[in-house]
Amino acid sequence: MTDPAVPGRLPAGATVEGDGVIAGDGPVRVDAFIDFLCLFCREFELSSGPALAELVAGGEVSLVYHPLNFLDEASTTGYSTRAAAASGCAADGGRFVAYAHALFAGQPPEGGPGLSDTELAALGHQVGLAGAAFTACVSGAPYLDWAPYVTARATAAGVEATPAVLVAGAAVRPQARPIAAAVARAAGGRDPGTRSGRRRRQRASEPRGADEVMWPHPR
Repeated sequence: MTDPAVPGRLPAGATVEGDGVIAGDGPVRVDAFIDFLCLFCREFELSSGPALAELVAGGEVSLVYHPLNFLDEASTTGYSTRAAAASGCAADGGRFVAYAHALFAGQPPEGGPGLSDTELAALGHQVGLAGAAFTACVSGAPYLDWAPYVTARATAAGVEATPAVLVAGAAVRPQARPIAAAVARAAGGRDPGTRSGRRRRQRASEPRGADEVMWPHPR
């Protein structure tokens, strides 16, 4: 199987492979595979985004977002790809994380056209991307071939659903607490909020409440 061709243009802050955008420069790498039309990705971002932002701000992690287009057929305009392309424009303006959060907060329902280019640009204005360059980038869509590339690489790596999270290369439940615990372990520390690893193992075996469960959106 041949590797997918790298797009001719990549967003600012892209990984060396070009398959994601990096936030932070901490020693532990966290990879988040998302689809901007995925309802469970929205729940993941709104519930875990602040905790991930704290890990980035604290210099603990390098957070890599991989925007996928698994749900292109769930809209009439290939919205997952279009939204990912707009997020690439936001990366060029240094506001990828804030814009990704805004995309999820304003997520359209499946089955329709999704947000228009005008609406995608307006979201950028809300997070500090008010210049003409961002609006022109959204309408010009130079990153339309980026999401297919990111998705091809993710699929080849075994990602089959969103949201999916890797911490130091190992799959982790896409929730703030398991991610923070995995980061602590990868950094050589003790799981946060526990008195011992034994207590963490005991808690992990206990039944989870309904509000703790987040099932990934299948491809």
